[in-house]
Amino acid sequence: MIFRVYEHFPKHSLSVFVLLQLVDILTTLIGLGVGAHEGSVFIERLMHGGPLAALLISKLIAVCLVAMALRWHRPRVVVLLNYWLAVVVAWNLVAIGYTVLFR
Repeated sequence: MIFRVYEHFPKHSLSVFVLLQLVDILTTLIGLGVGAHEGSVFIERLMHGGPLAALLISKLIAVCLVAMALRWHRPRVVVLLNYWLAVVVAWNLVAIGYTVLFR
């Protein structure tokens, strides 16, 4: 077996990771739709090929990071990524609110 989830691995971390990725895509697309700008220079450059394609590429990179973390027996990296993604989603929501209210 290539990937083993260890007993000390937080139970719902992978589910939370997937959910946060989906919410990030949704909030990013909504933000772009109301006139907000992408905060990541890397994603902004990828968006020249289209916003959905750029987001899917970034999500593929995130999934690869999680797969490497699990493969190298570093399950806590997934937990740290989840915290980071929660901050990103919160930032997206703030950007949407600011753009809708003040522009």
